[in-house]
Amino acid sequence: MRKTLLLLVPVLLLSACSWGITLDDAAKNVRTAWSGDVSGCRELGKVTVSVMDRVGPVDRNTITVRDELEVLARNQAAQMHADTIKPLAEPADGSQPWGAYQCGARQIPAAHSPNAPANPGSAPGKAQTFPVHGG
Repeated sequence: MRKTLLLLVPVLLLSACSWGITLDDAAKNVRTAWSGDVSGCRELGKVTVSVMDRVGPVDRNTITVRDELEVLARNQAAQMHADTIKPLAEPADGSQPWGAYQCGARQIPAAHSPNAPANPGSAPGKAQTFPVHGG
């Protein structure tokens, strides 16, 4: 019983790391321009966000760390009245710099974005379907 408890404690601690990082309501309107051109946008500044990338000797999941960094950057950008962020460098030691921009109605291509719709012409949250013909 004691060995099982000792094995469960690190797992619970690792899973608890992202519980407090949530997207603010205002940040839901902030887009991420992963490789988009922001040259037509007004630069509002730079934010550097950080999270724990390891707990003791254990590295945290890279995808989770990246997701948390993006959420924090979007939250900070919303406070600056920005509507677009763009990573300025790759994450390093749990920290990442982001540019904050005001692009207005200008649409930034979201190439390579994990949340980009499958069909760029479709509305977010809408799926485009095709009939399947049995053969």
